[in-house]
Amino acid sequence: MKAGLAFALALTMTQAMTGAARADDFPLAGTWTLTLADQITASGARAHDYGEAPKGRLMIDSQGRYSLQIYKSERTGFASGDKKRGTAEEYADAVLGSSTHYGTIVIDDVRHALLFKIAGASFKTWEGSTQARPYVLNGDVLSYRVPARPDGSTAISEWKRDR
Repeated sequence: MKAGLAFALALTMTQAMTGAARADDFPLAGTWTLTLADQITASGARAHDYGEAPKGRLMIDSQGRYSLQIYKSERTGFASGDKKRGTAEEYADAVLGSSTHYGTIVIDDVRHALLFKIAGASFKTWEGSTQARPYVLNGDVLSYRVPARPDGSTAISEWKRDR
């Protein structure tokens, strides 16, 4: 009994000192693939927000740290082959056709929302902000709504956990 208690205590102390944790400590931990990136417009219509076949990856570790990337598949490339020599249209397509950010996620059980604490983002205005996103988790499918945009539309993202 004492040996088992000593082992458990040593394991707990080792995890605390190294920051190690089980993969299931955070219920959303894992790698997720984007399956849907739509928007609901101010008039209530639904439309694709990142084209017909959006691409994306959301990676969440056991502590709730995340990295997220969404890309519109139909983005145009840079004709020059050099992103420092793009046209205004190419730059606009690159920026409007992608969304990337990282930080930490906290689950707010009271509001049934994910709190994205954004440390860095391609859209600098989001950096340092916390966004509450109502969510639904159905097995390995996670969906949430992003806060409304200035035009009144609301983005919806859906992810499937990779197994």
